[in-house]
Amino acid sequence: MKVYDATSIRNVALVGHSGSGKTQLASAILSDAGMINRFGKVDEGTAATDFDEEEIARKHTLSSSLAYAEWNKHKINLIDTPGIGNFLADACAALQVADAALVVVDGVSGVMVQTEKVWAAAEQLGLPRLVVVNRLDRERASLDRSLQSLREACNRTIIPIQLPIGEEKAFRGVVDLISKKAFIFQADGSGKFSEDAVPADMAGRVDQAREALVEMVAEADEKLMERFFEAGTLTDQELIAGLRSATSAAKIFPLVCTSALVNIGVPQLLDAVLAAVPAPTDRPFKGLDKSSAEVTRAADDKAATSAFVWKTIADPFAGRITMFRVVSGALKSDSTVLNKTKDTPERLGALVLLQGKTQTTVPEIKAGDLGAVAKLKETLTNDTIGDKADAIMFPAIKFPEPVLAYAIEPKTRGDEDKISTSMHRLEEEDPSIHYSRDPQTKELLLAGQVQLHIEVTVAKLKRRFGVDVNLKPPRIPYRETIKVATEAHGRHKKQTGGHGQFGDCKIKVEPLPRGSDFEFVDDIFGGSIPRQFVPAVEKGIQDARTRGYLAGFPMVDFRVTVFDGSYHDVDSNELSFKLAGSLAFKDAMTRAKPTILEPIMNVEVYAPSDFAGDLMGDLNGRRGRIGGMDTRGTTTIIKAQVPMSEMLTYEQHLTSATGGRGSYHMEYSHYDEVPAHQQTKIIAAAKAERAGVEVEEA
Repeated sequence: MKVYDATSIRNVALVGHSGSGKTQLASAILSDAGMINRFGKVDEGTAATDFDEEEIARKHTLSSSLAYAEWNKHKINLIDTPGIGNFLADACAALQVADAALVVVDGVSGVMVQTEKVWAAAEQLGLPRLVVVNRLDRERASLDRSLQSLREACNRTIIPIQLPIGEEKAFRGVVDLISKKAFIFQADGSGKFSEDAVPADMAGRVDQAREALVEMVAEADEKLMERFFEAGTLTDQELIAGLRSATSAAKIFPLVCTSALVNIGVPQLLDAVLAAVPAPTDRPFKGLDKSSAEVTRAADDKAATSAFVWKTIADPFAGRITMFRVVSGALKSDSTVLNKTKDTPERLGALVLLQGKTQTTVPEIKAGDLGAVAKLKETLTNDTIGDKADAIMFPAIKFPEPVLAYAIEPKTRGDEDKISTSMHRLEEEDPSIHYSRDPQTKELLLAGQVQLHIEVTVAKLKRRFGVDVNLKPPRIPYRETIKVATEAHGRHKKQTGGHGQFGDCKIKVEPLPRGSDFEFVDDIFGGSIPRQFVPAVEKGIQDARTRGYLAGFPMVDFRVTVFDGSYHDVDSNELSFKLAGSLAFKDAMTRAKPTILEPIMNVEVYAPSDFAGDLMGDLNGRRGRIGGMDTRGTTTIIKAQVPMSEMLTYEQHLTSATGGRGSYHMEYSHYDEVPAHQQTKIIAAAKAERAGVEVEEA
């Protein structure tokens, strides 16, 4: 495999709504470029970039994958990204290392929710974009309707550089508006085509569309505008140069027409990528210097070596596969670099180029190129690696915080130890999940973006690592507290043959502010309880409070003061005073008005403004307190505080209510008292659960 220089490389991310045909388009590109022997199809599970078993089973891309095509002495790196909203973070990570986005739109549906989201993400990064209207061979497919929806939802400067020949089933080729040539494709899916004159019935439409293209390109450049006014048009050379310049500056977004499944228009798409998309040398990469000031780094293979890790794959056989972009210099196989993020040396093994899951070994990877290496010990996603003397660091990709947690339990006891190791490897692959053990409920928790995200992670756990788990909704970490101060007495007395047991204590309990947890005060005077037994009283109270009083949840936010008691010279011991402390706690709870607390979450909901009223009504119905609203363009942001127990089903409701256009973020805020009628239900459920456990144990 040839090692390419930055000027001959194009890095593009295929992005768009699920079902627009991104993965099928990647297969068609690889087939037409002669990179694969077989024209893979998503429906048959043979697409090169959807190789994970879970992706094949679901017929959807769930994780970004890398491939490359050699075309006209250039190398085009393709990153095929997920189009399902739950996995959007992966697509956004791919955009960070791409030099352009190929925004793929279904010719029937036009712009859909995730199209808008990835467009906004690319806009934020200032990325050039090529729009691909795909699947034009389908019934009711329409370029005009798709273009209208694109201009309304994304940008008015989206402009066709091709027109389709024929519609729906009759779609058989494209007309290039710059060269005014027609390309007619064979109907066998081979991608073979013949060059022809523009069909006579399209001549007027082609002239009109070309004129619109010339005007828009001229509009984007003052010199070309002057030239346009002087000559009334632009030459082909001026049009090509102006289009490339305006596309690179994200002022114009060229549109091409394809059908990936029947392999029409793909070679012309590749020509458009080479002609309009900037090379890495045209887009310096942003980094941070020693003082954390922003600097740019050019794609120069003679400069100091620096690379950014944008993705990690947990492979059960090959181990950790680290995917990177070489920003400057060159990485060489079997060399040592510094992981600057962790300040530790890292030995590189064989460097590889990825064609889906197929690996090709190369001696080096130069600036501007994308590659991978296996079995690095310390390096993970978002790390910067390179020369020790070079101070540059690259800013981390921001992954969304997990918003929903489920409890997981192994189906077989032998899998308990394997869960932890396997989950940590999956966490390395997907930073938007989080695995932990709840110290209060003792449950293993898997947190992710939404239910589907968690289900896919569990499926990966089983398929890759052979660990089978049950998913169940997590226990809400309720707590208990008291409302009033009171005094209490606990006495444990037991007489058996020989030494008996005797412990006696008097305590005072009083509420503390929220978040204070628990305080114990020793206020014994005159030796009514010997010093060595006071810690036993505290331990008895601690044990009792962690078991709770009303529903088995830990008791918090109160102070216990032990102020009196009595003891027996022979019969008193630590166990007796521990039991006395526990009895005193239970006695106090009969008068201290215990109550249940629940976690309250700060919630931010993002949705189109049309849905704001209904969503606020729903949050009120979930016992939420609306804290305010902001508007950004057509999006409304609703801020509220809502009990965690009411948010467990929110993701499904939000998706249904907004047609997938809404999203939300949630984080812990504080604990607050549960309303009385809700407490009754919680206590009843806890009693039923305890009874069930006792029956099971019996």
